[in-house]
This record gives sequence, C-alpha cells and structure tokens, in this order.
Amino acid sequence: MKVIFLDNDGVICLSNNWGSRFKKQKEFFTEDNPRKGFGDNGPVRVRFDNFDKKAIKVLNSILEETGAQIVVSSDWRLHATLEELGDYYESQGIIRRPIAVTDVFSFLRWKEEGFIKDHGEFPWSRQEDLEQTRYFEILRWLKDHEQEVTHWVAVDDLNMGKHVEHSWRGPYDREEWGLKNFVLTPNSREGIKQSGIKEKIIKFLSDDN
Repeated sequence: MKVIFLDNDGVICLSNNWGSRFKKQKEFFTEDNPRKGFGDNGPVRVRFDNFDKKAIKVLNSILEETGAQIVVSSDWRLHATLEELGDYYESQGIIRRPIAVTDVFSFLRWKEEGFIKDHGEFPWSRQEDLEQTRYFEILRWLKDHEQEVTHWVAVDDLNMGKHVEHSWRGPYDREEWGLKNFVLTPNSREGIKQSGIKEKIIKFLSDDN
C-alpha cells in the first residue's frame, strides 16, 4: 500500500480559502437554527474552509498516477470523524476518501509503550513542538501498519523533514529526528500546486524509490 500523510491547511486548503467557512456558517446558522456553542455542532460542510480547486486537481492526478491512499495527519481530524472527513473530501472534489487518520499524540502512553524517548533522551524543542508532535504521530501510524505500507510520503506546511533550508540560524540538518520521506509546501498561497511539489511527491511513491 502507498500512503500520503496529508495535511490540509497550506497544502490543499490555501490562504485564499481561509475563512470561507464563516460564510457557510452564516448561511447555515440562523435565528431559527442558532449556533449552540463553539463546538462542532454543525454539519461537516460548514466546519471547514474550502479546498483550492487547482490544488485538488494536482492531488487527484497524484492519486490516479500512484494509486496512493490518504491518511489525514491534519488537525482537522480533531473536528470530524473519519467518515465525515471522507464525505467532505468527496464534496470538495477529491477522488479518494481517506482510509485513516493519525492518532493524537500521547506522550505518557507512548513513553510507557517504549515508542518515544523521555525529555533527557530526545531533543524536544518548544519552537518545534507542532512539528515534533506530528512527526511522532506519523511514525506511530507507520509502525502500526508496517506490514502493509510499501511507499509513503508526508506532505505538510510544517517542516518535519530531515533538512531545514530556512531558519534563524540558516540551513541545517536534523540529526536526531525528521521524516526522510517528506515534502514541504512552504507557500501558503500555492500549497501542493507549487511548481515541483507534485514531482517530489510522486518520486517518493514510485516503485523504484
């Protein structure tokens, strides 16, 4: 099985799409149908921003060419079930429903299971908390499905890769953590449709990789 660990914001939901959910919510929540709180009490179609249409075309072409499955690593998985995410992906024009979501990071439980190291054994960073958390969530899913996965790639606007090109200290390589099969989408206006991104993703999912 080939797998794409897919983030949404900055990958297929781009900066020009951000906030589009508010228009949908304004139309859905009325005086006769008031919002009951700040939770996810509305249908899935009004919880999330729209996907970029050109980004969807790029993703669909990758899915068609590689036969890859989608595992959602985005925080959107915290606000909808897998079935709801599948419904939303389909409604936005994605040709393949996600097969799974990554588990939510659990430091104490995963430490007890021997999956992650303690603070004194791993270079935890407050500045890279989100990246390191998602890094472990993806590794955990791969570990739980190691007999099934033949090829994989993570696509995200959070840099979880082995190499960091732009930082306050300049380019550097992560020696103790980082995903080897990783494609960064650094431009929030372009995401997955940025020139060269599609080719990088397909390379990780190709049979000769």
